[in-house]
Amino acid sequence: MSFSKSFPKQSKTSAYPQWEEVTLTDAEEKEVEEKSREENIRLFKDCIEDAKKIMQEKSLKDYQTDLIHIAISLFEKRASHSIYWKESKAKEKFDGMLNK
Repeated sequence: MSFSKSFPKQSKTSAYPQWEEVTLTDAEEKEVEEKSREENIRLFKDCIEDAKKIMQEKSLKDYQTDLIHIAISLFEKRASHSIYWKESKAKEKFDGMLNK
């Protein structure tokens, strides 16, 4: 099932915007999911490094489970979800349609 999102489009005949639905193709959706996955992996690696620094700064014992728990907490705060990337791609596609 393809991802779709509606965006408001100003109408020349009405004060109210008309809503236009934008649907990503399967290829666009797969591309966005892959980019999101790669970004989340990079982000989680950064979170692990930051967790190591926090543990060193606070003189915490270097237990792997504590390190991973701290990294997961950081990741949950920073991570962008796949839906954000899909919405962003749909908005980009919508803006491209307006500029034609």
